[in-house]
Amino acid sequence: MFETMFEKTPFIIAELSGNHDQDFELAKAMIHAAADAGVDAIKLQTYTPDTMTLDVRHGEFMVSESDSLWRGTNLYDLYQKASTPWEWHKPLFELAESLGLVAFSSPFDLSAVAFLESIDVPLYKIASFEMTDIPLIQAVARTGKPIIMSTGMASEEEIAEAVATIRAIGDNPLTLLKCTSTYPSKIEDSNLVTMADLAEKTGCPVGLSDHTQGIGAAVAATALGATVIEKHFVLDRSAGGVDAEFSMEPEEMKALVVACRAAKAALGTVTYGGSDAEQAAKKYRRSIYVAADLPAGTILTEEHLKIIRPSFGLAPKHWPDVIGKTLVADAQKGQPLAWDMMA
Repeated sequence: MFETMFEKTPFIIAELSGNHDQDFELAKAMIHAAADAGVDAIKLQTYTPDTMTLDVRHGEFMVSESDSLWRGTNLYDLYQKASTPWEWHKPLFELAESLGLVAFSSPFDLSAVAFLESIDVPLYKIASFEMTDIPLIQAVARTGKPIIMSTGMASEEEIAEAVATIRAIGDNPLTLLKCTSTYPSKIEDSNLVTMADLAEKTGCPVGLSDHTQGIGAAVAATALGATVIEKHFVLDRSAGGVDAEFSMEPEEMKALVVACRAAKAALGTVTYGGSDAEQAAKKYRRSIYVAADLPAGTILTEEHLKIIRPSFGLAPKHWPDVIGKTLVADAQKGQPLAWDMMA
C-alpha cells in the first residue's frame, strides 16, 4: 500500500456541502453529530455564486438534465442556496477542531484559496469538477499543504496532467479519490476496481468520494484499500437540503464508520499457518488414536486404530505407515498413538 498522509485509515470525511440550508446553528449541530458518529474530518465548500458562475437565467445556465435533483434550477440560484458563508468558516473549523476533527474545505477559485490560507486550513480538497482548472490546482499546490483530489469524469490524461501540475510545484502529499459525478450515483457505476489501477499509474494513495445511497460502496472501497472515504452528511433527509437525497444521516454515518473500520481491520496482513488466535484450536484437528485396549505384541490393523479428534496422536498422513506395526507395550483405548509405542 502506498504511504498515506493520514494516521488512521480509512480517513472518513463528512461533507457538509449546502445541507446546512444557510442556518449557522444547523451547521454547528451537523458538526456535533458528525463527531458523535465517529468521523475523522468535516469538509466545507468555499465559494460564492459569483465565483462559480454568472447571473444569467437562460440556456446553459439552467440545470437541464432530466435525472438531476436540481432540474430547472438556475445555476446562480443553486450556488447561492448551497454556498457556505465565508464568515462561518473560521468558527465552524474551530468547533470541529475542538471536537477532535480535522476541518478543511474545497476552494473553487483563487480568491477561495487566499481566504482559506488566511485561516490556515491544514489541507485542501480539489473537487472533481475543478480538477481541470490548472490555475486553481497550481495555487493549491503552492501552499505546500496536503491535497485530496477527486477524479470524477476525468480521463487518464486529465488525471496525469493534474498530478504532474502538483508535482512540478512541490511535494505536497496527494491522495486521489475515485468518484462518480452523478447525484445520487448508482452503485453499479462505482467501478471501484479502478482504484488499484489509479494507484499503480500515479503512485498515489487512493480513496472514494461516494455519492451512492447507503454504505455498501464505502465498505467495499475500504476492503479494496481505500485510504479516504468521503460522504455527504445531513441531520435529517426528510427536512431537505440541496444534497440530502444522497447524504448520510447520523446513525447511517455511524454505521458506515463502524463497518469501514471493521473492513479495514479484517484486511490484516498476509498470514499462513493460522493467526495467533487460532493456535489453540489446532488441538481439534484429527490424529491417530488407539481404539481398543491392546496387549503388547499386537500387530496393528485398521480395527485397532481410528483417525479422530483431538490431535495429540500421529498425524493422519501416517496411517499407512502404522498399519502392520507391532506394539512394544500395552496400549489403552483413547491413547494417542506415538512412534515409541511401536516397532
